[in-house]
Amino acid sequence: MDPLPLFADLPPLRGASAARALYRPGADVASMPVPAPVPVPPAPARPELRPESLHPSLWLGHQLARHAEAAVPTGFAALDAQLPGAGWPRRALSEVLLPHPGVGEIRLLAPSLVATQKAGRLVMLFDPPADLSAVAFERLGFAVEDLLIIHTRARVVPGSDSLWALEQALKSGHVGAVLAWLPPRLRAERLRRLQLAAHAHDGPAFVLCEMSAAQRPTAAPLRLALRPAAADVLSVRVLKRRGPLLERPLLLELPPVRPLSTPRRSPAHADATAHAAAGAPARSGLPAATFVNLAVG
Repeated sequence: MDPLPLFADLPPLRGASAARALYRPGADVASMPVPAPVPVPPAPARPELRPESLHPSLWLGHQLARHAEAAVPTGFAALDAQLPGAGWPRRALSEVLLPHPGVGEIRLLAPSLVATQKAGRLVMLFDPPADLSAVAFERLGFAVEDLLIIHTRARVVPGSDSLWALEQALKSGHVGAVLAWLPPRLRAERLRRLQLAAHAHDGPAFVLCEMSAAQRPTAAPLRLALRPAAADVLSVRVLKRRGPLLERPLLLELPPVRPLSTPRRSPAHADATAHAAAGAPARSGLPAATFVNLAVG
């Protein structure tokens, strides 16, 4: 039986004559009609990737995070340019590491704290390590009589009451700004509790720690390390932020605070001096501020 021929006696298909012409010997290919090109619609523009639209804690690795809430300006343009939201975060802790108290941390934080006071909101200070100078605070713009200073350090169990009072202040949602000197070697879970409490705090919350804390993890989204660089110049290294690593420290010029004359001591200050001489714990050096002592033992 002969094999079935593949091309013999088959009816021509539609368009087959044109196709055969391409293979006919001597065919003029140039005379063949060329179909008009079909326009291709342009590809739709790729939308800008905004991870924060999915969740506020997401951001691109090469960019600073964007916050739905406006940050609190630091008062230093160079520092604002390196912080997410261009300022101190709200509803979060800002951890500041110090080699020792008095390197310029109050002058660094003063612009935001003073602005909080001028907005009619309360500023609370927890456990300052030494007496605070009312004259220096006034020269920085503080309304000293409106400050609330909390002393909670107990001699028996250091740090226990301090963290409880600080946590309640953050949770309340009624405090404008918080500045707290934390006890040394604070455990990570205690700092995490403060960070969770800060979610209800609509304002800046600063916690000051020893420099060795840089070797431990932190729940705070912002961590800075301060060192004096020169007279009235502060070196600020950004150790942690919601954004790329900042390799070089910032050098910020601080406002000088030098009293022109020795202020006259108020009766309250003299009373505090007398108590200290008698062996009693001295009160804060801000005699006009509201003072609360929660320490026991």
